[in-house]
Amino acid sequence: MSGPSLFGTPRRLRRGATLTLVFGTMLATGAAAGSMAQPVQRRPAARIEAATVADANGSRAAGTSAVRSGTGAAGGTTDGDTSGAGGPGTLDTGRIAEEIQNGTMGAATVEKLVSRSGDRWSSFYTAQEYAGLQEALDGRYVGVGLWVRRIDDGRIEVARVQDDSPAEGAGIEVGDVLTAIGGTRTTGLAVTEVVADLRGDNVPGTPVTLGVQRGTRSWTVAVHRATLATEAVTVTRSADGPTVVAIDAFSRGVGAQVRRAVRDAPHGVLLDLRGNSGGLVTEAVAVASAFLDGGLVATYDVHGSQRSLYAATGGDTRVPLVVLVDGGTMSAAEMLAGALQDRGRAVVIGTRTFGKGSVQMPSTLPDGSVAELTVGHYDLPDGRSVDGQGITPDVQVPDGQDAVADSREVFTGLGALS
Repeated sequence: MSGPSLFGTPRRLRRGATLTLVFGTMLATGAAAGSMAQPVQRRPAARIEAATVADANGSRAAGTSAVRSGTGAAGGTTDGDTSGAGGPGTLDTGRIAEEIQNGTMGAATVEKLVSRSGDRWSSFYTAQEYAGLQEALDGRYVGVGLWVRRIDDGRIEVARVQDDSPAEGAGIEVGDVLTAIGGTRTTGLAVTEVVADLRGDNVPGTPVTLGVQRGTRSWTVAVHRATLATEAVTVTRSADGPTVVAIDAFSRGVGAQVRRAVRDAPHGVLLDLRGNSGGLVTEAVAVASAFLDGGLVATYDVHGSQRSLYAATGGDTRVPLVVLVDGGTMSAAEMLAGALQDRGRAVVIGTRTFGKGSVQMPSTLPDGSVAELTVGHYDLPDGRSVDGQGITPDVQVPDGQDAVADSREVFTGLGALS
């Protein structure tokens, strides 16, 4: 087993909607998606462990290769007539994984179970969709090159346009309002749903029509999705302010990038996790390791078997640290923010996070398709659960207020700014 997956965005079946948080196998949702949740305009880890808490050998579900986190809600209930169902609205994930490994349950049956489970985080991926997730781990995604955020009236605003992307070529600008994707109006939709629609089926070259509004002008534009490079880490330095390190997703190499970025931060570090919906667990732990000298990051269970995640030793424990979060901060990003908060290492500011703390484990079928099934939940160092609750910031900064500017007061209190 390669580890737990902690992804954020709920993924609609067979839509290539989002990624999630995984241990060395998959990437975190939203951000690597193709439109992304709002970013800021924005020494390799010596030891990152995933070991059982009580039993060094632990137990693992048969036929599994990694683990991810999730929550429930979508798609009705099982009808009770298919092997492996644990009753209406439930999945006996251990049994399903075992039957997949033994070859006694096929892809069609598994897909049916997942779609009817009522678990919004359990997912079924075709081999092509799963390959797209692997690409995302390497810092690539299929999309149009937009970062988006939801503003006060429920409209979806463009927060950033990627250079040399289809969106830039179509003339879309920061501050434009995205009114529709295809035939779907975006007002009132969650950012994660908008991200999923912009990504479509993760096939480059596929067309999508976008409704755009700028001031009093409204128009539609047709673009074609493309394979684009992600920019998971954005670093903004200031002569007299904190170094802002914005992480859009925990893809490969993010931990090392963050460690390099904070080597010279005389006025402190503002770690911006707004809109970050997850990614590789190992990378989230590696980021924690940049600011901690070992110790617990989180515990999680896999079918009742308790395991733990530890930071590497040698991180910078002195640089003043503020973590910025919002309702789009999910999964692995919540784990990171909560761990730094619980360990007394950072002041967390912003708004309450999403609240996704369940863990999924992928099982591969003979045709290359993959079922990701919820197997447990993770807890923060002080024992609190994130699932359904989120992280409450130490300092509340309402949506629409300049949280980056407000952080200066916190840094002053930490003695970073004079």
